[in-house]
Amino acid sequence: MSDILKKLSDEGVSIWLDDISRERLRTGNLESLIRDKQVVGVTSNPTIFSKALSQGSAYDEQVRELRVRGVDLEEAVRAITTYDIRWAADVLRPVYDRTEGLDGRVSIEVDPRLAHDTEKTTAEAKALWWLVDRPNTMIKIPATLAGLPAITETLAQGISVNVTLIFSLERYGQVIDAFFAGLEKARENGHDLSKIASVASFFVSRVDSEIDKRLDKAGRSDLAGKAGIANARLAYALYEEKFGTDRWKALKDAGARVQRPLWASTGVKNPDYSDTMYVDQLVASNIVNTMPEPTLDATADHGEITGDTVHSYEDARAHMAALKEAGVDYDDVVRVLEEEGVEKFEASWTELLDTVKGELRDKA
Repeated sequence: MSDILKKLSDEGVSIWLDDISRERLRTGNLESLIRDKQVVGVTSNPTIFSKALSQGSAYDEQVRELRVRGVDLEEAVRAITTYDIRWAADVLRPVYDRTEGLDGRVSIEVDPRLAHDTEKTTAEAKALWWLVDRPNTMIKIPATLAGLPAITETLAQGISVNVTLIFSLERYGQVIDAFFAGLEKARENGHDLSKIASVASFFVSRVDSEIDKRLDKAGRSDLAGKAGIANARLAYALYEEKFGTDRWKALKDAGARVQRPLWASTGVKNPDYSDTMYVDQLVASNIVNTMPEPTLDATADHGEITGDTVHSYEDARAHMAALKEAGVDYDDVVRVLEEEGVEKFEASWTELLDTVKGELRDKA
């Protein structure tokens, strides 16, 4: 076991793997990552599933069976993806039990084409929860304006939620408020709040990618590569503020679990930057860092975990102020990132549908 990853876990960071595939499950790779690399959760998204389906033969048998049954394309995709999620949830069940539900979680996303439709998002979240039928599942709902009430209504049904595609501090505050409202409704509906879990997935590297482009055009490369971490640090400051309110204390007294911040998009996209920067510089207690496997391996090999690195709030505020002075429009940045995030997942979902359609045809 990597000493670096153990130290990261000891600091209060839950390491989740941002990847899933039938091959990973079939070969026992996920079990080995749990055993050897401190992995205690799994996240998935349409891009991950699209990639998994396009490689190897692990899905061939199920695809052939689905074709024999004559299921339609949408049903086939959900049968394939929920099969993997259910399997991963079973693999992680001992972690779930050992941590009393804190970790051992597996996330599956609603159809991203529904990101701007509250009612349909809520309905699909309930359907996915029923399909997977594992208590350690989380349903991923994007933090669009239409997604916010869907988050509340899904939590109100006693369903655990991973809120995804959060880029801005304003939207993160709205996500926390939606979480509070959902738990308040769940309590009114008679649900045991201690059984409901949630994380808020705050994206990191994509912020740098977008802002760095703008800094390059402005001739201010001296400010590059720092916005993603500064933005995440200020998100953690907001988390501490919101979860210190009387509204939260009342829910906590009723048995509620805190909605943990989750650092997403932690794979470094610029080769000039340290490949572990979004791990090393975002350490704090009671958070999740979901990593693609290359980032996990890099952290295990040469990560520099020195202790808490999130509480550098003044430096973060100073950097965001410097970006504003340099002409970077933060509101426009996060608007673009949210729109692109939904569009990219929609494109991946379409690619996934096309892949399964081809597989159903070819496995005749």
